[in-house]
Parts: sequence; C-alpha cells; structure tokens
Amino acid sequence: MIDIFLISLGFLLILIGIIGGFIPVIPGPPLSYAGMIFIHITTEASFQPKILIIMGVLALFATLTDYILPILGTRTTGGSRHGIFGASLGLIIGIFFFPPFGIIFGPLLGAFLAEIMNKQPSDIAIKSAIGSFIGLMFGIVFKLIVSSLIAWFAVKNLFLI
Repeated sequence: MIDIFLISLGFLLILIGIIGGFIPVIPGPPLSYAGMIFIHITTEASFQPKILIIMGVLALFATLTDYILPILGTRTTGGSRHGIFGASLGLIIGIFFFPPFGIIFGPLLGAFLAEIMNKQPSDIAIKSAIGSFIGLMFGIVFKLIVSSLIAWFAVKNLFLI
C-alpha cells in the first residue's frame, strides 16, 4: 500500500518537474529527482547508485544553469558588463516581483535598460537583450531534457525491467 502511494507521489513529482521545464517558477529537475527518490525507496524499483548520483548532479546543474545562461547569452551577443548586470538584476527582480513571466522578461528588459542607460545604441541593447532571452531558452531546453531523462529512468525501472 505504501509502495503505491510512493510510486504515485514519485510520478506526480516527475510530471510537475517536466511542467517546471516550461514554467520557470517551478524547479523542474529537483522535483523530478525527488520523484525518482520516492520511487527508488519502494520495493518495486531500484536505481543503480551511479544513476542516482548522475541524475542528482544533472538536476542541480540544470537548476543552476537556468539562472546563469541568460547572463552568458547577454555576454555572448556583445552585451557589456552593464548588460550582464542588468540581466542579473532583471532576473532577481523578475523572480520575486513578477513571477512567472518576470523570470522570462526580467533578464530581457534588464539587459536592454542597462545597455541603454550605459549609452549604448539601441541595436546593441537589443542584441544584448536577445542574447539574454536565447540563454533562457537554452536553460529551459536543458531542464526539460533532464526532467524527461529522469522520467524515462523511472518508467524503465518500473515497467520495462
């Protein structure tokens, strides 16, 4: 009976984790990983320790890069340190004051405004902002890949072995 509850909870967390790949305020990979752990502690499935460690590291890395990639995108597209600072500040403000859309538009707007305030031409400011947005999109894709990989391992261990 407890196994059914833990497996159900595990798959619910994995599903919410996959949704979290699209909705920035939901920490997708950590929730998917927590679901994997709930499934692991049942008598019905067991993951190899190596898989648990790798998935845990990937979940942590995906979560961290989700915050770092918009900043790197700004830098890669020619944004100045002001643009990088603006993207970072926009991300922080967006997370706390305008979720969930602030996480998407905060770095974009922050990079643009910081470059404009730094007297950069609008085309440079727009490139900087677009770089921030591209970085954010890469973060979303990476989170989806990690959460989906965790889901695949869970289904494989429960139903295909």
